Amino acid sequence: MSALTLAVVLSLISAVAYAGGAILQERVAVSTPERRYAPLRRGIWWVAIGLNGLGALLHVVALAYGPLSLVQPLGALTIVFALPMAALFVRRKAGATAWRGAIMATVGLAGLLSLTQSADAQSLDDAERVMVALVTAGAVVALMVVAHAVHRHPVVRSVLLASAAGVAFGIASVFTKTVAVDWEANEPLMHQAPSLAVIAVLATAGVLISQASYRGAGLAAPLSTVTVVNPVVAAAVGLTLFGESFRYGSAGTAVALGFGVVAAGGLILLTTERIGAAQGVPTPTVTVAKGGPVAADAVAPEAWPEELPAVPSQPQPQPATGPHRRVLFRHGHGRERIGS
Repeated sequence: MSALTLAVVLSLISAVAYAGGAILQERVAVSTPERRYAPLRRGIWWVAIGLNGLGALLHVVALAYGPLSLVQPLGALTIVFALPMAALFVRRKAGATAWRGAIMATVGLAGLLSLTQSADAQSLDDAERVMVALVTAGAVVALMVVAHAVHRHPVVRSVLLASAAGVAFGIASVFTKTVAVDWEANEPLMHQAPSLAVIAVLATAGVLISQASYRGAGLAAPLSTVTVVNPVVAAAVGLTLFGESFRYGSAGTAVALGFGVVAAGGLILLTTERIGAAQGVPTPTVTVAKGGPVAADAVAPEAWPEELPAVPSQPQPQPATGPHRRVLFRHGHGRERIGS
């Protein structure tokens, strides 16, 4: 088996592992909605973490045998693998709109990454590392705050959290490349320790935030968002700080921007598809049986809205006998008043 073939095989297995981990994370989010970030006591969640770790390891090994322009686009197949795997193993079928959005996001991302041209290996200096870490922390926190503010819209909240996770994963990859370059240059460990700490923090934050993103939004939208935002953020840093560029000059840049629009359109399609599905969920109604207790219609609890609007207490008018039109009001403490 040639090195190129081995890189392709490892990339495909890595994408399958990532897809399996995402499916398990989404199932954990459905079964334990009260634990938004880290259901540590669920064994299946740790299996998902193990699959994600395996996917990351295989991806790194694939990069050692194949070029970045081949391995990175193959990683985008995670979205395409996840949908049929979810339908096969957990009976979670995706509609035609979800498939179109996932394929658009995958094609756009693959095209964008295939046009990225790597430069000579270089590392970030100390000032750039501090700047990138602070900007990343600010972006992740801002996305989480906005996601919390729109918690009444689960799909929008999910996409925002998935974007935050993608930013964390993408910058973790940037620092990983920096550490690898420093290692090859025989930099002392004390110089690499801060970067290793940043990698650990960002990777952990990405895992926990991505887990929260699967709550109430299905599988395709958050997974596609993480899969697209992660390499796009890393590529943006590479273009601005690592001296990377797009192939074929201005024409390649224009085509790459077109692929970026296609990927963004796929994400928008996935988001609107999930919003439409959420709006189609029946709202539970309440009926009162004559002479009996209150009974609710048979609607699954997970389909109920998170918060029901409060109904203000108002006096109830009742007709009274007599020549004049009078209304009986009942006040607190058991007192009554009759007025016109």
